[in-house]
Amino acid sequence: VDAFQAWCGPCKTVVDLFRKIRNEVGSDLLHFAVAEVDSIDALEKHRGKCKPIFLFYAGGELVAVVRGANAPLLQKTILEQL
Repeated sequence: VDAFQAWCGPCKTVVDLFRKIRNEVGSDLLHFAVAEVDSIDALEKHRGKCKPIFLFYAGGELVAVVRGANAPLLQKTILEQL
């Protein structure tokens, strides 16, 4: 989940990376979503941050977090979690 604030919008710089990984691993294993933290109470603790945060869930549980648009770390985390 790309958790973002309304004033800065979702992280567009990693969209291509997400598409590439999803094409490589298949759509059944991997799902991407965006969530505006300003309008979701459960994400309130992520408000007021100036860099994007990526939340990784498996089985409904938060399993990993990546702060910032670090493409190599995002790719590594995605592949590790799969």
